Amino acid sequence: MAKRDNAIKDIIELDELESIIKKCKVCRVGMVEGDIPYVLAMNFGYEDQTIWLHCAKEGKKVDILKHNNKVCLEFDTDHKLFARHETVACSWRFAYRSVLINGHALFVDDYDEKVRGLSIFMKNYSDKPFEYSKPSVDNVLIIKIPIESITGRSFEY
Repeated sequence: MAKRDNAIKDIIELDELESIIKKCKVCRVGMVEGDIPYVLAMNFGYEDQTIWLHCAKEGKKVDILKHNNKVCLEFDTDHKLFARHETVACSWRFAYRSVLINGHALFVDDYDEKVRGLSIFMKNYSDKPFEYSKPSVDNVLIIKIPIESITGRSFEY
């Protein structure tokens, strides 16, 4: 078995895991259609150990999640490219911090909960207060993912 690089560190403190998530503006959502992985980059909101997503009411990801709502989400930030030796290709490294979350995607139907999810989502991108029109809220699909497991890792930090 290969020895693990000493630059890799596991992150276990919830505060540190949450700080990584909160630095991110995009997450990657992994799901499985039959036996084929499907991954999308998506905007998100985060609060109280729950991830909030929004999308159109129809499409490939919706079809997949209706049949298998297990998801894995990936977040990464604090990227830094550097070299230990400028002319040695294998000494170049990319520092980062990342989080992996597993859970089940739940479709939100309740109007008030959809508005709550949208507000949490928008807090990730702006401090402004927002209003929501009923037709807009009715026409969007809100997906909520309570965290079932969470792990983190840093490399070169």
